[in-house]
Amino acid sequence: MSVKRGVGLLALLALLGMFASVQPVLAASPYTDNPVVQIVKNVSPAVVNIDVETVSKRSSVPFPFQDDPFFKRFFGEEFRRFSRSVPMKGRGSGFIVTKEGQILTNNHVVEGADKITVTLSDGKTYEAQVLGKDPTFDLAVIKIDPESDLTILELGDSDSIEVGEWVVAIGNPYGFEHTVTVGVISAKNRSIHAQGINFDGFLQTDAAINPGNSGGPLIDMDGKVIGINTAIVPYAQGLGFAIPVDMAKQIMNDLIAYGKVKRGWLGISVQNLTKEFADAYDIDEESGIVVGDVFSGSAAERAGLQRGDVIVSVNNETIKDVQWFVNKVRSQAPGATLKLKVIRNGKSTTVTAKLDEIPDSEGSTVDDESEEGAFEKLGIAVSKLTNELKRQYKIESRAGLVVTEIADGSPAQMAGIQEGDLLREVNGKKLNDVGDLSGAIKKGSRAVVFLVERGGRTFFAALKM
Repeated sequence: MSVKRGVGLLALLALLGMFASVQPVLAASPYTDNPVVQIVKNVSPAVVNIDVETVSKRSSVPFPFQDDPFFKRFFGEEFRRFSRSVPMKGRGSGFIVTKEGQILTNNHVVEGADKITVTLSDGKTYEAQVLGKDPTFDLAVIKIDPESDLTILELGDSDSIEVGEWVVAIGNPYGFEHTVTVGVISAKNRSIHAQGINFDGFLQTDAAINPGNSGGPLIDMDGKVIGINTAIVPYAQGLGFAIPVDMAKQIMNDLIAYGKVKRGWLGISVQNLTKEFADAYDIDEESGIVVGDVFSGSAAERAGLQRGDVIVSVNNETIKDVQWFVNKVRSQAPGATLKLKVIRNGKSTTVTAKLDEIPDSEGSTVDDESEEGAFEKLGIAVSKLTNELKRQYKIESRAGLVVTEIADGSPAQMAGIQEGDLLREVNGKKLNDVGDLSGAIKKGSRAVVFLVERGGRTFFAALKM
């Protein structure tokens, strides 16, 4: 019995010794050992506040008919006397990515801004200029001219981050400069298609993000940027979204080098594979896209794609829907190679397509206000020709601009142009994009002649500028 008691006592003492050795670890303070503190100290100098100012025309006196086209037509010049320029201000965030003062932020933060002011963490302010913007992925690069070296943020790897990992958001919510919030990655590859946002692939986080955080960094526990804070759900809590930094890297480099994004272009029109289509063509796959038009001379034509082909995967990734496919192609650089699994006539095959650069008339936005203003002066709103507009207005042609709106009493209406008309030429030159108008009209021109198509027939319409 004494031997057993001795063994038991030794075991007890050994166990107590183990607890004693563990005790210092258990007693470690979660406050003094918090890694977020050091992360914030390291990265805060690279996070900036962005103040923007846009001059807007407003009526200096309330008038019930100030937006009436009839009133503007007869009293336009006199009406301007009652207008005044009103500065509209906004705020956002950004972070420094190069020693030369280049800053990554959201496009919607600086869109339309007449003046951009950047404030660093030490209180210094600089005027900034826009190097490039990309509305598709809501990114922009602006630049300041610093007096000394700047702290920059290192871009991390958003693809490898996992749901549940801790992240830190730093920004300028509601003007409260350099606010720090902490949360986790709640989900990946979230899609939002509402309120002007049309994006797939967001990182979702419960780190508090509010208006003013837009353009600020989402940082991992290594102190690297893994996302650009972009969107919130205003009626919810703990629902914030960030653009993955891996998606932003190529876009940022293109914006710095070229002022725009060089995107890959396949050259097809597509629609979602429906159950009815799959049943009719005896296709087993549940998701994919159906090829409509194959544009002449495009990468798709060179690869041998045909109308009616069903594409079910890209580089061995299953296609979810049209939006996923479009984003996948656009995320590729010109010259990139895509391996497409295609079902044609019930048989599966694989084709390889080498992407071209997206044409300026495809998916681009107009930054030159003078081009949009030219159409506005004529009293019409136009849109690039899409399959949906073709069906809506029963248009057979494949090129031109569709008149989507026309102002009462405008020069266009006086010339007989109507909503749904297809504008094919301007002053003898083909018209495929808004920018083609300014290129076809000589400076100082007093008249514009459109070749208009309506109901399959064409006619000329002359308008005074």
